[in-house]
Amino acid sequence: MPTVIGVSFRPVTKIYHFDPGSMLDLESGEYVVVETSQGHEIGQVAWTARAMGQDRVGADLKPVLRRATPVDLVERDVNRRREPEALEICRERAEAHKLPMKVVSAEYSFDGSRLVVSFTSEGRVDFRDLVRDLSKSLNARIEMKQIGVRDQAKVLDGVGKCGKQLCCSSWLREFNPVTIKMAKTQNLPLNPPEISGVCGRLLCCLSYEQEVYEDGRKKLPKVGAVVKTPEGEGRVRRVNPLRETLTVKLADGSTQEFAAADVEGPATGGKRTGCSCAMKRAAASS
Repeated sequence: MPTVIGVSFRPVTKIYHFDPGSMLDLESGEYVVVETSQGHEIGQVAWTARAMGQDRVGADLKPVLRRATPVDLVERDVNRRREPEALEICRERAEAHKLPMKVVSAEYSFDGSRLVVSFTSEGRVDFRDLVRDLSKSLNARIEMKQIGVRDQAKVLDGVGKCGKQLCCSSWLREFNPVTIKMAKTQNLPLNPPEISGVCGRLLCCLSYEQEVYEDGRKKLPKVGAVVKTPEGEGRVRRVNPLRETLTVKLADGSTQEFAAADVEGPATGGKRTGCSCAMKRAAASS
């Protein structure tokens, strides 16, 4: 199995695999110069050398060239300080060319010879004239990159419904699939504004506790099952896996909540799991 290290090029972004060669003593947080398909780049070691299966590494494993020097770091910082001005120029030129796009970010490569311009658009955009214009104005090779609304939120940052900085901007390096089924499993209201993030897509945090909910539901009767409660028989109307409770409609028409341990029915009981924030949310929605 090949030995690799993990390297990221910007804060809270995807981690890429590289061959450390003889530099097996590289520490997390160190800066290195690596070879990429786009040329040399400077990145930060996210995790140290470890053996990894070829199927996870891929066929084209690029090498770590050397540790970054103070001169390398200065060059990187100089180019990054140029990015806000480049971003404004990109936005002005895109507007001048009347292109239906929103320029989100502009990032220089390590040596400043290439500028990656990220943008959002509802459809395809013919930006050939814009690229020629920007190349002359900024004296750099321009690479246009269309991104989605989730990536846009990650770049622009913001505050989520929880009142905290967006997960995608503060710690979430890659997006996981999120489905409406997760909201159903977690007994959340299927009202789009309530379960969507600032990007307009389903909240990423729906996926964090999904496994806990699925495991919890396996130990409890399903909605619609007939069970025996301390107040008599009834039909399960609602299941709360985190609190391990069942809401049951009784024969007299009343609805009551019971601890799963007090109910006789299929697959009841089990150990409670989940974090405190999950329990608070579950309690609030019940």
